[in-house]
Amino acid sequence: MSAKTVSGVPIPEDLVLVGHVTGAYGIKGWVRIRPYSADADAMLHAKTWWLDKPVLRDVDMMQSKMHGEDVVAQLMGVADRNAAEALKGAVVQIRRSHFPPLDDNEYYWVDLVGLEVENLQGEALGAVADLMDNGAHPILKVVAPAVAEDQKPKEWLIPFVDQFVKTVDQAGKKITVDWGLDF
Repeated sequence: MSAKTVSGVPIPEDLVLVGHVTGAYGIKGWVRIRPYSADADAMLHAKTWWLDKPVLRDVDMMQSKMHGEDVVAQLMGVADRNAAEALKGAVVQIRRSHFPPLDDNEYYWVDLVGLEVENLQGEALGAVADLMDNGAHPILKVVAPAVAEDQKPKEWLIPFVDQFVKTVDQAGKKITVDWGLDF
C-alpha cells in the first residue's frame, strides 16, 4: 500500500488505468465506460473501482456487463442519470491484483511495459515502451536509451508472435526476441 491517502483511504500502488466514463446509460444511474482493452474481464470482475472525478476515490461496483464494445455499470452512490453524467470523462482504474489469472503464455500488456528486450545474440535493444494492436496481433514498441541528448532514441516495432518473441521472463524482467539491431 502507498503512503498516499484520499479521505483516509490508502491509494493502492498497483492501480491500472482500464477505461474512461463516456456518459450515462439509462435513467437509473448506470454509467457507460469505454474499456482500453478488447477483453474487459478485469473491469467486469473487480468489485472496487477507482475514479478520478471529482477527486480520486474508490467506488464499489455493484453490477456490470458488456454492452457492445462498452461496459455499463451500476456504481454505489450514483443514483440517477444526472449523477452518472457528472462522471463523464472520469478515468477508471482497478488494482492489478484484481485482474483475473491468466493461462501460461498469456500476458497483460501492463505487465510487459518496462521489460528489457534483448535479441538471441544477447544484444540489448531497449525496453518495452508500449504495445499496440494492429488487428492481427499485438506489437511491442521497444525503445533504446538515447545515445546523446539531442539524438532521437532508436525504436523497434516487433510483432508479438512466436516467430519473433522467443521468451518472456516476467520474474527476470526480460523478453528475448529473434530481432536484429539493424532491423
